[in-house]
This record gives sequence, structure tokens and C-alpha cells, in this order.
Amino acid sequence: MRETQAYQSAAPGAPLALVAIQRRDLRPDDVAVRVTHCGVCHTDLHALHAQDAGAFPVVPGHEFVGEVAAVGSEVTTYAVGDPVAVGNIVDSCGVCPMCELGQENFCVEYPTLTYGGRDTIDGTVTSGGYSAEYVVRERFVYRRPAGLDPAAVAPLMCAGITVWEPLRRWGVGEGTTVGVVGLGGLGHLAVKLAHALGAKVTVFTTSPRKADDARALGADDVVVSTDEQDMARVAGSLELVIDTVSAAHDLGPYLAAVAMDGTLCSVGHLGPVTVETLALLIGRKRLSSSGSGGRPATQELLDFCGEHGITADVEVLPSRQVATALDRLERNDVRYRFVLDLADIG
Repeated sequence: MRETQAYQSAAPGAPLALVAIQRRDLRPDDVAVRVTHCGVCHTDLHALHAQDAGAFPVVPGHEFVGEVAAVGSEVTTYAVGDPVAVGNIVDSCGVCPMCELGQENFCVEYPTLTYGGRDTIDGTVTSGGYSAEYVVRERFVYRRPAGLDPAAVAPLMCAGITVWEPLRRWGVGEGTTVGVVGLGGLGHLAVKLAHALGAKVTVFTTSPRKADDARALGADDVVVSTDEQDMARVAGSLELVIDTVSAAHDLGPYLAAVAMDGTLCSVGHLGPVTVETLALLIGRKRLSSSGSGGRPATQELLDFCGEHGITADVEVLPSRQVATALDRLERNDVRYRFVLDLADIG
């Protein structure tokens, strides 16, 4: 076994503590990654707030970057020292229809998550990227653009791919009209990516104070969603609206902004929603969702970001300040993503 340092919560309500954990010995197709930076996601908060004692101990972190520290005997894609990235999926069955389509995120057998998942070979529970080292199958390691700030690349592996998939699925390109609801960790990347793809981007926000930020990110228009006249101005004008708001809210106003045969894709709130059928009927509109991404799309995203110089806007903290990052994230006191620098435990 390979011993490494990691931030682990031992039980519901227990704070994260730096402890020694065991990583598996490298299998033939394994890559050991020296983790340099790991993003802090709302999913990490949910995991730490879970009340199920069976879900503990837990090491969070599912969007991280680093360098290859060692490789298994059959690894051919990577060599020691290569810059790499890992996202929130580290394995899948590989043979179901979804996996064969390159949509491992929808694996029929359920993908192995970066933490809290079940290893497909030995059944052990995975521990995440708030650690100095991670061991992962070669298929789920991605080439990281060397010219980009590694800390700012880390959130691309969760927030970035989550918004990239709908942008690609609905063919966003030159002249497309795209709306983005919310300007947080997911939303700010949706704006950057849609703009780089050539779309005309409209940002919906409840705060007029965010207008300058939205335009600096690449938005062409900003709509205050609490202003009925402002909302009426964009009614029926957007081919794709990506809703990144994580709390439950009324989708009706955003469906009204969707053009005929357009789509509202909700990627933030994953709970129950209520939609008036007429809101879909008039204009043949679609309500969809998407989560994470498959292997081909993830590498495509990283390559695209490398070509266009796109990264997340991040606030980097030493990993020993992880409690501060989580506390501030819970209060939405971040612009737009926290990233932990693991150098202080590496």
C-alpha cells in the first residue's frame, strides 16, 4: 500500500483532520498523481454534512490537478512528471451502452466516484483529492494544458465539464444565443466557454451589481431576473439557457426566455421541479438536465481551454485553511471557486 496525507472527516459533524491514509499499490493500468491543487465544490459540503454514519470516514475533493508520480506496468499514455487532471469519476463498467458512447458519467452500473465510490475491483471506498497523492486508472486521467495556471484548471474538472456538455450537445457556436442563469462557480465558466465558442451570451442575475463582472467574463447582455420589464425584453430570444442556480426556484421565467424549439438545461438544482406543460408546449420548448461529462468531452474541454486560455476565476488557499474555504463557501463568500494548494502537505 502507498501511504499519503489527506484531510479526512471521521464521522458526521467531525471537522477535517490531516491524517495518513492508504492508497492501493499500483495495478498495471494505474497512475499515481501527486496532487498540487484541488477545487472545493458544494458537493464536498454536502458530503461533510451527511448524517449517514456509513458514509464516513470521508476525504472530499473531486476536481484536482497535479503531476504523474508513478505509473503501472501497462500504462502507455503518461510518464512521470506529466501534467494531468482528474475529475469526479475515476472508473466505470466500460461495456454498457453509455460507456460505449463515451458517456461514462451515465454508466448503467453507476460510475465510481472520486470519493465515496466503490472500487470496481476490490470494493473499497474511494477517498478524494484533498490529499497529497491519488491513484487512478489511466483511462480517467486527462492531459492538462501545461500553459495554464494549474490551480485555475482544477475547477474545470467539475464545474467546467458540467456546463461544457450542454454547450456541445446543443451545438453552441458562432451566432448562437445562450443564456446563463447565475454567476457562480458553474455560471462564470458557462459564460467564458459560450463566449469563446462564438455565442451571444445573456446573463440572468438577481443582483444588478454583477453586471460589470458578467460583461468582463464575456457576457453581451445582463438581465436582472427580478425585474419583469427586463425579463420581458428577452422573452423568446435564447436558443439555449443553462440554469446553474443550486437552490430550488421557479423555472417558468427562464422558460419564457427560451426561443422556439429551444432548450432550458438545469444543471444546478437537482431536486424536484414543477413546470407548467403550456410553458413547454408554446414554442415546442425542451427542459433538460446534464451532469458531469464523459471521457471524450472532458479531454475536449481541456484542449479547448488550452487553445483559448480559459480557466476558472479562483481564490487559492493553503490546504491547511480548508476549514476557512468550506465555511466561506457555505456562506457563498467566494468569487468564483476556492482551490486548495496542497504544497503544504506534499
